[in-house]
Parts: sequence; C-alpha cells; structure tokens
Amino acid sequence: MSAQHYRPQTYVARDSVGYLVRRLYTLLRARFEGALAQSDFTLTQWIVLIQLRDGISRTASDLASDLGHDSGALTRVLDHLEQRGFLQRRRSAQDRRVVELRLTPAGLAIAGELLPLVVEHTNAALAPLSKNEFTQLRGYLVRLLDHAQLAETAAKSPSARGRAVARTRIKSRATTSPQPDRASRRTSR
Repeated sequence: MSAQHYRPQTYVARDSVGYLVRRLYTLLRARFEGALAQSDFTLTQWIVLIQLRDGISRTASDLASDLGHDSGALTRVLDHLEQRGFLQRRRSAQDRRVVELRLTPAGLAIAGELLPLVVEHTNAALAPLSKNEFTQLRGYLVRLLDHAQLAETAAKSPSARGRAVARTRIKSRATTSPQPDRASRRTSR
C-alpha cells in the first residue's frame, strides 16, 4: 500500500499539494503573461512555439492534450501563429489524416528571441531554491507526472501506457536542467 500523506481528520485545503501547485501555476502564469505581452505573445503561443521547437508536440491534438486546451481555442492560436508566419501545417506523409505542425525559420527565430525572457522569469521564480533543491523539486515533479500519466492511461487502455511514459520522458529530457538519478525514479514506481 502506498504512503498515506493526508488523513480526512487533519486535511486542510491550503496544505494540499493540488492547491499549492494550482496557486503557484496561477501566480506564475500571470507573471509570464505580462512579460510575454510586451513582445505581443501569449503564454499559450509561447508554449506552442517551444513545444514544437523541442519536438514535444507535433500535432494540434498533442498540444491540446498537453495544454488541457479546447481544440477550437487552440485552433485559433495556431491560426494566429500561422498568419504571423511562425508555423506551418502539413499533411503527414505516413498518415494523410494527420496534420503536422512545424515551425518556420521565423518561428524558430522568435522562439530564440523570447527564450532569454522566459529563462529570466523562470529563474526569478525559482530564486528561493538552491541548485540542489531545484534538481530535487524537478525530479519529484517528473515522478508525480509519470505516476499521474500512468494512472490516467491505465484507466483508458493498457496499450496507451507506453506512449504516455515515452511522452513524459521526452518532455523531461527537453529541459536543460539535470535529471534526477534513474535509480530513485525506478524505485518510486
């Protein structure tokens, strides 16, 4: 049986991991939206650019799933980026039903121009943590994400489990921060 970190008798919402993660997300989202607005970008547009640049997503469906975004709203974001010349849509050579997204040279360039701004704000948000604390936090978050995605895909279908783990590992490798040691990740599962 897994550890019981909370008990109904002592549960307090403000101590909930869900509350803490959501509150942090809300505060950081506002910070990043403000910083990116100066360059005429939204946080969602930035996420689309960087996920395409890093190969985390390759279709609108991938992006909608990762962002938890309505496909109609995401289509408008993609249309806007395409109109600005930052991305293009192409039919997949392997499956004509699939429309793949690719950054244009202008899209790659703007992602490169925005990256220092995003890194600056990310580092400012992480300022209270030492390098070691950051590495541990990142490792814990990856472990929790792996666990949550495995549980979600196991509920849907056993064959989807492998794809979810592969996507999570691709995402975790896409960052430049150090990886938590593999032994601790294996023993946590």
